[in-house]
Amino acid sequence: MRAGDRRLLVLGGTWFVGHAVVSAALDAGWDVTVFNRGNSPSAPNGVRLIQGDRTLPPDVAALVAAGPWDAVVDTSGYVPANVLSVAKDLSSVAERYVFMSTVSVYRDWPVKPLTEESEVLPCPPESGPDYGTDTEDGPTRYGYQKSGCEAAVTVAFGGERATLLRPGVILGPREYVGRLPWWLRRAAAGGNVLAPGSPDRTIQPIDVRDVAAFALRTITDGLSGAFNLCRPVGSNTFGDLLRACAATTGEAALFTWVPDEVLQRHGVRQWSELPLWRTFDGVWQVDSTKAENAGLHCRPLNETVADTWQWLKNGGVALVNDRAGEIGLSPDKEARVLAAWRSSAD
Repeated sequence: MRAGDRRLLVLGGTWFVGHAVVSAALDAGWDVTVFNRGNSPSAPNGVRLIQGDRTLPPDVAALVAAGPWDAVVDTSGYVPANVLSVAKDLSSVAERYVFMSTVSVYRDWPVKPLTEESEVLPCPPESGPDYGTDTEDGPTRYGYQKSGCEAAVTVAFGGERATLLRPGVILGPREYVGRLPWWLRRAAAGGNVLAPGSPDRTIQPIDVRDVAAFALRTITDGLSGAFNLCRPVGSNTFGDLLRACAATTGEAALFTWVPDEVLQRHGVRQWSELPLWRTFDGVWQVDSTKAENAGLHCRPLNETVADTWQWLKNGGVALVNDRAGEIGLSPDKEARVLAAWRSSAD
């Protein structure tokens, strides 16, 4: 099948990952349909837009009538029962269903190293939005729900026609959580920057465009099953990331690496106040070998950093999202922790 003959349906398609999938498919010459409520930023030019709500049966019926497609990429599925209903309806007009999931489906994330064979959280495919619980430093309702969504896709399309993508942390232009943008802006402000733990701590964030490219590859190559999507274990460090932020912004930021236990003693919140900092062994120990062997390519981390900074300089802003409000350490708290660390080290 020629690229121009491929027909793709993207559920979502205007936010971060969905936008990247749509853009990559258009660049490859695919015929792309986007289905969403029309409440978020507009889809890239060149798509066929079908406006509707995936929770309303008449809207989904109208979508089904607009088929067929070679594949569906679902970037907006969060409730298992809804994903089950939508996937069942689309199973007659789409050959493959690619579901954008998360490493949070694993029972042991972020505590232990993971592979695709690691145990996932139990969640029936017909579950509603209240299934699952949030555990401090353990499983989350979000993880339970995404696991149930995976089960729903597999029930509706069968194992051979279902592809489950489990990214870790995704960075890049249009990032709406704001993790990398915060570090870039902090480096751009210069001065003494509190850096968490050790510069040698390995990290595995993946570029959103590499996630999108692999999603399309699973369609062209007919890849089924689950794939972890992240940078190879040990390929980059936190020091690499912050040095890239300083080099990209052109500022002489001075990084002071403060030990984990000092940050914890001063009540610095992991993952939010200092984005991407988390002390559990399993956070950055997610094996992506299966995806790499299937063609996953991860661009250099400094390219992700540079392109995100360019997007910010060109007026890019994070979309409105509840999680974005939790990101970042206040200047006052940063100064207090740095002063306390210097005082204790004297």
